[in-house]
Amino acid sequence: MPRIIISILILIFSLNKLFAADIPVIVIAAGKTYQSKGIVGSDVVIVDSKAISESNEFFLGDVLSKNLNGMNYFQTGGHGTTSGIQLRGLPKRYSTVYIDGVKVSDPSSPSNDYYFGNLMKGSIDRVEILKGSQSSLYGGGAIGGTINLFTKKGKEGHHNNIEVSTGSNATKNFNVSFDGKEENYDYFVGFNKFLTDGISAMNDNDEKDKYYNDGVVANFGYNINDKIRLENYLRYADSYLEYDEVTAGRADSNNTDDEERSYSLRLIRDDGNLKNTLSYNNAYIKRSVIGYSGTNDIYWGFRDALNLVGEYNFNYDTKIVYGLDNEFDRADFTTWAVNGNLESDEAIYSQYIDLQFRPKEKIYSTIGFRRDDHTTAGVYETGRVTFAYKPDNKTKFRSSFGTGIRFPSLNDYYYDYNVDNKEDLVPEKSTSFDIGVEKFIEKHNLNLDLTLFHVVYDDNISNWEQNTDRGKGLAFTIQNSEGNIKSKGFELSTKWKPKENLNFNLGYTFTDAYDGEDCDDPDYAKYQADWDTCLDEMPVRVPRHSMNVSINKKINNKINTSLLIKYTGERRDYGNQNTGNGGYNDVILDDYVTVDLSGNYNLFDKYKVYFSATNLFDANYEEGYQYSTAGRSLNFGIKRSY
Repeated sequence: MPRIIISILILIFSLNKLFAADIPVIVIAAGKTYQSKGIVGSDVVIVDSKAISESNEFFLGDVLSKNLNGMNYFQTGGHGTTSGIQLRGLPKRYSTVYIDGVKVSDPSSPSNDYYFGNLMKGSIDRVEILKGSQSSLYGGGAIGGTINLFTKKGKEGHHNNIEVSTGSNATKNFNVSFDGKEENYDYFVGFNKFLTDGISAMNDNDEKDKYYNDGVVANFGYNINDKIRLENYLRYADSYLEYDEVTAGRADSNNTDDEERSYSLRLIRDDGNLKNTLSYNNAYIKRSVIGYSGTNDIYWGFRDALNLVGEYNFNYDTKIVYGLDNEFDRADFTTWAVNGNLESDEAIYSQYIDLQFRPKEKIYSTIGFRRDDHTTAGVYETGRVTFAYKPDNKTKFRSSFGTGIRFPSLNDYYYDYNVDNKEDLVPEKSTSFDIGVEKFIEKHNLNLDLTLFHVVYDDNISNWEQNTDRGKGLAFTIQNSEGNIKSKGFELSTKWKPKENLNFNLGYTFTDAYDGEDCDDPDYAKYQADWDTCLDEMPVRVPRHSMNVSINKKINNKINTSLLIKYTGERRDYGNQNTGNGGYNDVILDDYVTVDLSGNYNLFDKYKVYFSATNLFDANYEEGYQYSTAGRSLNFGIKRSY
């Protein structure tokens, strides 16, 4: 790996004719305030409104997977099935997700994480992903990074948009939206309806698993006067999915009916140098699951939060961001194993401060600190330091160091009524470090971005110990593990525009992640013949090597085409009862290559037709062991904007 990195650095700095205009890109996630991406020391990546709107995908997870480097997206079957995003080689529970500032992870889920499977792209305007441990800004769970989604808002004037598409497996998608902006107010309302016959979630049968998704996003902002503004953000989704039983031979009568809601009410006062935002945030998730035996399990997750975030600008170069977060989580369970409801709750009271300053002319830095007080776990502190150096307008060196924390989930504390041990279960803690360089080379119209990263976390919540003294048979107590979990590697991204109508993008990620207690820097070749050596120390569904190559060609003023080639390397996954190597033993999933082709045609003023061919060469592969993936799939649609 060092030879590869050195070669890349030599390539980057051997080309140095740099005169292109510097167009600032503004980000919010990196410091909870508006900043130019060019002075941010953290590793932040963006998918803007243009990339989202021009994508012919239905779901946001697929858009991110095909536009971002250094992010692994997996799905256990077709549309609507369990899915997740992994950052820096860590499981999805180590990344927090926010929609319009609302933390949307599910308190009733086993790991208090977020399922991306129901998130449509139609009303999403922008995505910012902040990588590395960011708990000093975002609190518990932000060990691998944070994913910030921003829904659409009204634009100047008044507009209507309609989109209709159809595709393989009787897939139909409808989107309609209305938006506008006047002097004192702005609004956006978007509706979506998606339905498909789907594919079989498991690859041992051909039974199709239906899925539908109905949703609405409604945002409204009103300027009370020139200093005070009121904002409302609402998202609601109702979905239904049929899915397969994992164990072969059982009836496939499983289904889940889910509801998701997030809401934010904000009062903003901007006095110039001083700005404060007071917000009430609410998230609600309900999952009603019917299993193969006909039992109905219902899970409710509730979150209320009262947040204050403020910023004071001392001058153009120095700013302090401060905040108070008060979060109240509750989970209710009604399952076949419990007589009545099992309820649990927690609260987290937090204070944080973030100083953003320029110590010297070409150097930008950030120092942050946070204190979290968890009602069960107690008080913990986290912090971060970032650094950016810009020798010229086309080169940036950046580095960040941060600590993170992940509190046990309510499921960890209250599993099967087993609450006696909750004080002994401590939070997981992390440190992360990354260093990178970004460079634009005008002579070749080429952007290069290289990042080296290293994340270590301990007190991993993964061990189980049988509860022999409770007289309840199969009751277990969850435990913290010994040793450290480590993830290191590098991410390389290039964007080359040799002609005005032609773009080439390449992204490559190398990830070396493992449990350092039992295995020192494992290699797949070393344990292929010995399943007990290092296999179960690798992260699940994280490839060691992954690469995306995309080519975008504008044929004329009306036609745009895009070709995407994606390689995903070997990776570990859990086995199940059907595993042929003894049952439940872990397995290695084969590497694979997929090719996608898409195009857009501007039919006439305000009308656009589009098509996409996903998995063009009908590759047979798995993202999860024995879970199906779609073969060659076609999609056609039409959009009208006016």
